Amino acid sequence: MRQERFKMERPGLVEEGQEVILSERSPSTGRYTYLVEPSIAMSGIYRTTERIKSRKGIVRKIEETERGFYLIVEMEN
Repeated sequence: MRQERFKMERPGLVEEGQEVILSERSPSTGRYTYLVEPSIAMSGIYRTTERIKSRKGIVRKIEETERGFYLIVEMEN
């Protein structure tokens, strides 16, 4: 299992334990970003060797920080 962090702008869009769909965005630079659909949260930038292969995940934790809200999503690979 793998856990990744996604930035969410406002609370209440998902709940802990909820299954979410991930979509990949890959411009021609060979770097990848991911969205928790439908545009709920966004990942950082990943290199080709770090790509997330799974397209589904489970929200394990929602963190509130001074910079906003973050989802910790657990997925295969």
